[in-house]
Amino acid sequence: MIGQLLGGIGLFLLGILLLTDGLRTAAGQTLKRILSQFTERKTSAFLSGLTITAMVQSSSATTLATIGFVSAGLITFSQSIGVIIGSSVGTTTTGWIVSLLGLKLSLFTIAMPLVGIGALMRLMLKGRIASVGFAIAGFGLIFIGIDTLQHGMNSLAAHVQPEAFPEPSLTGRLILVGIGIALTVIMQASSAAVATAITAYHSGTLDIAQALSIVIGASIGTTLTAGIAAIGASTSARRTALVHILFNSFSAAIGFALMPLYVWLLTHLDPESNSAPGAWSIAVFHTLFHIVGAGIALPGAEAFSRIITRLIPERKPAPTSHLDDSLAQVPEVAFEALRRALVECTLILTAWIKHRSDSRHPEAALSPEAVHDSLEHGYAFLSRLPATVPIKPGATNPRLSLIHAMDHLDQIVGVLKTVHSYPESDPSGRLDQAREKLFALFTELERLVSSHSLKTDENAEAQRSDSTEALAQIEQLSQTLAALRRTGRHALLRETAEAALSPAKADELLEAVRWMDTAAYHLWRAAYHLAHAADPAEQDPHKHAPAHGPECATAKD
Repeated sequence: MIGQLLGGIGLFLLGILLLTDGLRTAAGQTLKRILSQFTERKTSAFLSGLTITAMVQSSSATTLATIGFVSAGLITFSQSIGVIIGSSVGTTTTGWIVSLLGLKLSLFTIAMPLVGIGALMRLMLKGRIASVGFAIAGFGLIFIGIDTLQHGMNSLAAHVQPEAFPEPSLTGRLILVGIGIALTVIMQASSAAVATAITAYHSGTLDIAQALSIVIGASIGTTLTAGIAAIGASTSARRTALVHILFNSFSAAIGFALMPLYVWLLTHLDPESNSAPGAWSIAVFHTLFHIVGAGIALPGAEAFSRIITRLIPERKPAPTSHLDDSLAQVPEVAFEALRRALVECTLILTAWIKHRSDSRHPEAALSPEAVHDSLEHGYAFLSRLPATVPIKPGATNPRLSLIHAMDHLDQIVGVLKTVHSYPESDPSGRLDQAREKLFALFTELERLVSSHSLKTDENAEAQRSDSTEALAQIEQLSQTLAALRRTGRHALLRETAEAALSPAKADELLEAVRWMDTAAYHLWRAAYHLAHAADPAEQDPHKHAPAHGPECATAKD
C-alpha cells in the first residue's frame, strides 16, 4: 500500500520532469521567441505564461525561465509580472488532466506504449526530435503514475478515513494548508501535491474541504523553488521571484476565504444527490481562485511593479553579476545573457581605451581588473551550461563565439594593464592619424550596439544588414590601423637611424601605435563574434578567418 503510493508519486514526478525537460530542450529557441515577442502587453504576457506552463506542466520551469529572460534583458521586470501570473494559472491544468483523464479514463494501456516509443526516440534519434521523445515518455509516465497512485489510495482508504485528518475548522484548515505546503516542498512539485490530493479525495481518504485545503497549500509551497533560485541572484531575479511568492500567496488567501462558500455551494446546489462532488470540482476550485487573483492583480501590474522595485532597489553590478544558475534552465537564454554581459564589458573597455589615448575622456566606472574578473565569471558560467545544444547545420555555435569574444576581451585587458599613458607629442602627426582611425572605430562600435544589432532578434533582416555594414566598417578601420603601424614603424626606424628622432622617443611612439592597433584588432574580433552569437541563423563565422592580425597578417581567429 505505502509502496504503491510512493511508487505512484515517484512515477508521476518522473513523468513531469521528463515532459518538462524534453519540451524545454526541444523548444528552447521557440520559448525564447515567444517570451521575447509576446510580452509587450499584459494580456499577451499572461497568455504566454499560461500556455507555456500548460505545455510543460511546471510553473517552476516557467518561472525560472522568466527569471533568466529578465536577467538576460530579453524582457523587462514589469513584463515578467504578466508571465508569472499566467504561469500560476497554467499550472492548474494538472488538476484537470488528473480529474478528467487520469481518473475517468483507463489510460494505462495507452500510456505504456508512449513510454516505450518515447524511450526509443530518445535512444535512436538525435537533436530536438530526441528531446521530443523524452517528453512523450514523460507524458506516458504521468498517467502510469496516476494509475499507480489511484490503486495505492484505494488500498489506503480501507484503513484511513477523512475523520483521521483535522476537522474543517479554521485551525484544521490551516493545518491542512500546512500539509499541502509540506507535500509540495518535499516533492518539489505542486502538480504532484495536487494530483495526490485529488486522488485521495477520489478514493475517499479525504473529504472535499480537506482536499481543497491541501491544494491551497500546494499553491504556496511551489514558490519555494523561485525563492531558492533568487538567493544571491541578480536584482531582476529577486524581484521576479518575489512577484511569484506574493501573487501565489495572495491567490491562496483568496482561495482560503472562498473555500467555505464553495463547499456550501457544492453540497446545496443538488441537495437530493447522495453522491459526493466529483474530483473535477477540485480542479475547478484550483483554477477559480487563481483566475480571481489574476483578475485583481493584472490591472494593477504597474503599481505592483513600482512597489516591488522600491522593496528591492537596483544596485550597480559587475556586467556578469546576474549570470546565476537559474539561467541554465534554457541554454539559449543563458547564451544571450552572457552575450549581453560581454557587450557591456566591450563598452567598458572601449571607454578605457578612449581615456588612455586621450585623457580628456573620463575613466570607465569599472576598472580593467574588474572586467577581467567578470570574464572569469563568464567562463565559469559557460562551463556550467549543457555541453551540447541543438544547432542547425552550418549555423553559428553560440558557445564557441562567446569563448572567442571573451578571449579577445581578455587580450584588451592585458593591453590596458601595460599601457597607462599616451605620448604628449608627435611632430609627424602619425599618432593623431592613428587615433582618428581608432575613434572612428569606436563610433562604429557604438552604432552597432545602439542600433541593437548586437542586442535583439526583432526586425532580424534589417538588423542583420546593419550589423554587416557596421562590422565591415570596423574591420576596414582595424586594417587601416594595422597598415599605419607597419608603415609608421619603417618611417620611425629610418628617422631614428638618421638621428632625427631619439631612440627613446621612437620606442614610445612605436609602442603607442602598436597598442592602438592591437586594441582595435581585438575590439573588431570581439564585436564580430558577439554579432554572430546574437543570430543563430547566420553561417558559422569561424569558417572565415580574418585577413590580418595585430602583429601578423595570418591570424586565424
